[in-house]
Amino acid sequence: MLDLQPGQKLARGVARHLAALGFATVEEFVPARGLRVDVMGLGPKGELWVVECKSSRVDFVTDSKWQGYLDWCDRYFWAVEIDFPTDLLPEGTGLMIGDAYDAEIIRMAPESKLAGPRRTVLTRKFATHAARRLHALRDPGFLMG
Repeated sequence: MLDLQPGQKLARGVARHLAALGFATVEEFVPARGLRVDVMGLGPKGELWVVECKSSRVDFVTDSKWQGYLDWCDRYFWAVEIDFPTDLLPEGTGLMIGDAYDAEIIRMAPESKLAGPRRTVLTRKFATHAARRLHALRDPGFLMG
C-alpha cells in the first residue's frame, strides 16, 4: 500500500465501506469515453453509485469532469479525508469522509435513477470490467483483446 497515491488509498477505504453495505466495487471505472470514475459501486438492488475521491483542495479545484459523471449513476458522492475543506463541495451531492481503511457516509446523495437501458449497459460493462481484472490477476501474462 506504500506505493498508492493518496486518492487511491481513499478509494480503498471507500470500497471497503461500500462492500460492508453489500456493494461490489470497481476502481478507476470508465462508464463512457473520456470519463473515469474513482469508484463505481453496484448495489444489492442493482443501484449504481459513483464516488469521486479528492485528496486535496487542488485535486478538487482542477477536476472539471465531475458533472459529466452525474448521467452515469443513481447517486453521486465525494469522498475526502477528515481535514478536507468540505465547504468547497457542491450542494446536491453526497459526501463520505474516509481514509485508507474505511469511510462513512456523512451526507446521502440525492437519487436520480438511471434509465433502464443505460443501467443495463453499465451493469454489463461493470461485470465485464470486474471479470477482466480478476482474470488479469490470475493470469497476468495473458493479453485480452
